[in-house]
Parts: sequence; structure tokens; C-alpha cells
Amino acid sequence: MSGVIVHEWLEHSGGAENVFEAMRHAFPDAQGWCLWDDSHGRFPGVHETALARTPLRRSKTLALPLMPTVWRHLPETDAEWMLVSSHLFAHHARFGGAARDIPKYVYAHTPARYIWTPELDPRGQSLPIKIAAHTFKGLDRERAQEATAIAANSQFVADRIAATWEREATVIHPPVDTAVFAVEPQLNAADQATLDGLPEGFLLAISRWVPYKRLEDAITVGEATGHPVVIAGRGPDEARLRALAERSSARVDFVEYPSRSLLRAIYRKAVALVFAAVEDFGIVAVEAMASGTPVLANAVGGVGESVVDGLTGAHVQDWRSPAELRSALDETLRSDPEACRVRAADFSHALFDQRIRAFVQAAGTVTAAV
Repeated sequence: MSGVIVHEWLEHSGGAENVFEAMRHAFPDAQGWCLWDDSHGRFPGVHETALARTPLRRSKTLALPLMPTVWRHLPETDAEWMLVSSHLFAHHARFGGAARDIPKYVYAHTPARYIWTPELDPRGQSLPIKIAAHTFKGLDRERAQEATAIAANSQFVADRIAATWEREATVIHPPVDTAVFAVEPQLNAADQATLDGLPEGFLLAISRWVPYKRLEDAITVGEATGHPVVIAGRGPDEARLRALAERSSARVDFVEYPSRSLLRAIYRKAVALVFAAVEDFGIVAVEAMASGTPVLANAVGGVGESVVDGLTGAHVQDWRSPAELRSALDETLRSDPEACRVRAADFSHALFDQRIRAFVQAAGTVTAAV
């Protein structure tokens, strides 16, 4: 039976985009829809809404008040079910015609953080978002009741769904390309020189350089334990992070725009990943474990589910306590690399494929893809 897969907006890279791609792999005959597609050709054949033909596609903040209405006025389709990848308002989606009331299966990366939990996302502090949050909370909860079933990308998010949307959710962790991180990468001369220039025994922090990622906590761990620190990625918080590094007693190296091969090599060379952010899931922690590298993880958030305390790393409650950081890192460094790789395999593409098909097929309306 024909289906349609719906996503918010598409960019070239990102965890949500990886989920959308995996959904299309699981259901290759389904149509694809999004608000607008800025993936530069990564997702051919995906339909865009009317917002894509306006200047608002360049500003999510300005487009946000219109999104619920746009999602409610999708065109007629012959689809008989929909699977929705939602982190804002995509779960509001409704098609016209005979498809108006088709079963809707929602995969929630989270109820919109900057609407429901602005304390976890600085975007929620802006005046336009605060106005939208006040206006749309009731509507958002009401639309969530339309879902035939809801899946969450972690128990952390499932608990948030219960508190905000007042719905139960099945936990289906997102797919991570774990196999590629288990293989020794081949580096070109420039990447090899960068890797060779990094200190031995370093702690790694990797993400987009923005304040809520809490990369400065990796520097704090380095100061508390005497380990050098490598911060990889890029982003607008660079100047602040470099200033903190200059004042730190720990050696701090920055690696900007690492290639995928260099990133894999850095994961493998690090003695541990430091993951202090409160994230809904935290893909980089699984990538690190797939590389055989343990994780010093925030006890709060989705990463506390993927990292097994005392086996593939350690959970930290108080990032301001040098004594706790030293104890947690000691425990982390005792982790077995093979145990890390085994745990990472629990988040493979193959398992996501099985689980997302079972989730949608549970009502018996969808046959398995061949």
C-alpha cells in the first residue's frame, strides 16, 4: 500500500536528515514531502510545500508562525499512510482528499525544544519564538493526538512527549553508521599531518561550536585531570572557546572542518570523548563507541541511555566538581574498546530499519519493503 514520508525541512547533513534517509530506505516506494529542500541534491524526488517558493525558506524563525497552517493544507495524494519525521510541526501534517484521515505514524526527534523546553535551547529565548510558544503549545498538543502511534528517538524524549503532548511513545533510537567507524581510515598527507600533530592521550569534544553544546566542559575536564583536549568541528562560538583555551592550564588544540576520514581517525586516537551537552540522543557518542573509544557522558539526556555507566564510559552528574571528573575519567579509561563497539552496534542502520518497519506495520496497513 502506498505511503508518504514527511520531514520538516531538509539540509545537506544532520541527524534528522539521516533518519529521513533511513526511512526512505525502509519504504522505498513512499513519496517524500518537506517544507523546503536545501539538501543540494541529497534527496531527489522530494516534494516541497508552498513555503519553498517564498523568501521565508531562508529564515526558520520568520517562517515558524506559518508552518502549522502550511502543514494542514498539503495537496491531495493517493497515499494510504504517512510516516512523519518531526522536530517542530511536521506532525501537524494533513493531506487533502481521500488521504485526509490516513493513519499517521510520528517519529519524534523531540517536541520542539524551543517551544516546550527553551531552557535547553537558546533559540527559545528570542521574542518571536516566545510569542510563538505561547500561541502554539495548545495547538501542538492537540495535533499530537491525531497520531496513530508515536515513536521517540530516546527514553529522554519519550518522557518529554508524555509531559508535553500527553502521549505514550515507543523508543526507536536513530540510525548511526557504526560499521564505518570500526574500520581504520585511510588519510591523505594533509590529514595525516594534522593527526600526527595532536598530543598523545587527548580528550575529544566534537560538535558544532555553539554554547548549548557545552564544549568548554571538555576544557574543564582537561584542567581537572591533566589531559590535553582536542575540540573538533566549527561554529559561531569559536572566539569564546579559543579565549577559554588561552586561559586554560590544559593544552587545547582545535581542528576545524575535519574531513570524514580525519574525524574517524581522531575518534580512534582519543582516549575518551567528553559529551557534556544535554541532548535528545547524541550521535557522536555512538560514533565514538563504534570507534572503540569510551565516553565521559552527561548523566542527563539521551547520551545517558547509549553510554553504559561503568562499561562503555561513565556518567557525570556535576561538571563543576574536579573530584567527580577525575573519578569519572578514571572509570572511563578502564572501559574495554570491544565493549564499546558491541554497544554501538545496538544503534546500527540495520536495526533501525527493522524497528521502523515494525512500528509502521504494527497496525497491519503496510506491507514490508522488498
